[in-house]
Amino acid sequence: MDHDGAAFMAEAYRLAKKSFDEGGLPIGSVLVRRGEIIGAGHNQRIQQGDAIAHGEMDAIRNAGRQRTYKDTVIYTSLSPCMMCAGTIVQFGIPRVVIGENTTFGGNEAFLRERGVEVVILNDPKCIALMERVIRERPGDWFEDIGEDEPTA
Repeated sequence: MDHDGAAFMAEAYRLAKKSFDEGGLPIGSVLVRRGEIIGAGHNQRIQQGDAIAHGEMDAIRNAGRQRTYKDTVIYTSLSPCMMCAGTIVQFGIPRVVIGENTTFGGNEAFLRERGVEVVILNDPKCIALMERVIRERPGDWFEDIGEDEPTA
């Protein structure tokens, strides 16, 4: 991966860590056009009490209105959920760079089937941060992905 790509993923991770430090879920994202971040955000469901304030949604929201997204790349520390994957498809974002999909994934095929290039980095820092929140605050995590916390 080129230097700029590494820097964009580093920023997505920084935003994920910021969210974790605020008591939220550690997912960060940046939307990039021609080597410049045009929108950055992180999961704020807990902080804002907003069910759809996921990292990718926050980054796209913070980019404001765009005439097109066809020349952008979205970097996200965690594989997008179906809501975020649907938004990526809806706006025609052609490339998604994912920090990790070992703790949560499954929508990569959905994206690829709709012409989105998907790059998975398996970043150890992203994996470790997600494993930490799942271990330390499982209720928050399962709420975020719309699942019941396992009882056994």
